[in-house]
Amino acid sequence: MLALIAGTGALPDELIARLAERPLICSMEGFLPDNLAPEIEFPLEQLGSFVSELKSRGVTEICMAGAVRRPAIDPKRIDAATMPLVPILQKAMMSGDDGALRAVIGIFEDAGMNVRAAHEIAPDILPPLGCLTQAQPSDADLADADRGAGILRSMGAADIGQACAILKGQALAVEGIFGTAWMLQSLTQRPDAGGGILFKGPKPDQDRRADLPAIGPDTVAAAVAAGLTGIVIEKGGVIVLERERVIEECDRLGLFLFVRERAV
Repeated sequence: MLALIAGTGALPDELIARLAERPLICSMEGFLPDNLAPEIEFPLEQLGSFVSELKSRGVTEICMAGAVRRPAIDPKRIDAATMPLVPILQKAMMSGDDGALRAVIGIFEDAGMNVRAAHEIAPDILPPLGCLTQAQPSDADLADADRGAGILRSMGAADIGQACAILKGQALAVEGIFGTAWMLQSLTQRPDAGGGILFKGPKPDQDRRADLPAIGPDTVAAAVAAGLTGIVIEKGGVIVLERERVIEECDRLGLFLFVRERAV
């Protein structure tokens, strides 16, 4: 049996729509999915009990999809089943995003469950290679994409982000803890004439079973508001939510969306 640990955003709904059988819907307290009613809701302080509940229901596979943030842990709520996991959780909370997710994945694996990526159970959520829009990237845009890939490699080594905005080889902004939307919002008051690209991709050594970067219609609107002219993402590493709508919005607003090969 597959259990979907669903966060916020459109990804959980898109996954369920693609599955032949509905999974067991679960969510962490404070991060309920937008349009789904979870059958199990658990606080992080009772993760051990949640794992035991999954095993008792015959769950053998886990998929984590949707946005969550790091919750504040209340030591008074930690139950007996979770106490042995406290050192792992403490280390996870002090790690970067990828390190934290690896720790949580390890807990499920140690309990005998297979953790699967969203794109493993629904491969078509990843777009094909090439330009998906009427607008096309220029040679300068593609050079900026090369620069963006290099910046993300450096950021990934520090486990700090999955996106940046580039113009003429210079970083306009880089993604931090507040995410891509906040980064793009920071550019809406930029003093120059605009231009540049949003580059997005996974961290070089990221565990791709969780937290694969994504874009959606809101990303398109935010990129335009930030004065950018296009979006470049890495093939096999970025989910495009509501793909048809994203392409329609790009075409309507004159933005290009280019899927490039993963940088080596």
